[in-house]
Amino acid sequence: MGLLSMLFTWWRGPTLGTAMFTRSKGREVGRDGFGNVYYETADGSRRWVIYAGENDSSQVPPEWHLWLHRTRRDPPTTAPLTVRPWERAWRPNPTGTPFAERPAGALEAGGRRAPAKADYRAWTPEG
Repeated sequence: MGLLSMLFTWWRGPTLGTAMFTRSKGREVGRDGFGNVYYETADGSRRWVIYAGENDSSQVPPEWHLWLHRTRRDPPTTAPLTVRPWERAWRPNPTGTPFAERPAGALEAGGRRAPAKADYRAWTPEG
């Protein structure tokens, strides 16, 4: 990533200020399965994430989300969450991607929905 893009395009990754702050003040706490890296200051007063790809907060798994928002004191690397047998595997929000869920009547799915009673019908003076 070039210097100009690090200065002005925060949506593509860490900016120059974030990268410099991370190098000087941050200590790495752990990484998740998506390649995101989690940091905190030495005194534990600040916590943050450097995303592996674009800056999309839905890429943060629940266990790391809990740690970032101080719901849990210890990071998942030292105190992992217990996985219940009824839980589904977590995945990032696919909205806006080719993997987004599209119901049968959605325009993006190429379908047409069945007519309903409440559909709009233009008024005509004859009927």
